[in-house]
Amino acid sequence: MTTTNQMNPELHDTIQPDVLAIDLRTAVMRTSRRLRIEATGDVITPGQYTVLAHLRVKSQTLRELAEQEHVQAPSMTRIVNALTDQGFASRSPHPEDGRQIQVSITPAGEAVLAEARSQRTAWLAQRVAGLNDEDRRTLSRAAHIMQELSAR
Repeated sequence: MTTTNQMNPELHDTIQPDVLAIDLRTAVMRTSRRLRIEATGDVITPGQYTVLAHLRVKSQTLRELAEQEHVQAPSMTRIVNALTDQGFASRSPHPEDGRQIQVSITPAGEAVLAEARSQRTAWLAQRVAGLNDEDRRTLSRAAHIMQELSAR
């Protein structure tokens, strides 16, 4: 479903914030979904990619990871089990609470995460390369605006 603004925004004197919000949300979600699919391939799943990205920031418990990903503990356990079986994550006793397990990214996990990010960037760069200069400038400005919006 496309909106009138999405198809031809210059036809309107003003762009309504709610209509623009719908168009932006749709575009961001579709692009995000496509990026998740494009570059995870056979090595890691999109869910594993996201968990590795969280672990790159800091080691976390299974509960913390499950909460961030909005999944149940058994689902996160399966994801972490797969990552540890592949050598991309490791488990250790929590330094403050021995009843909990802390999950960390391994050097191999860092490498597979970097490769997946590189593939995602390459996929998107290929699409952007097909745009004309004016569209690339527009997307560049939009990217900066969206980063500002999300930082507030």
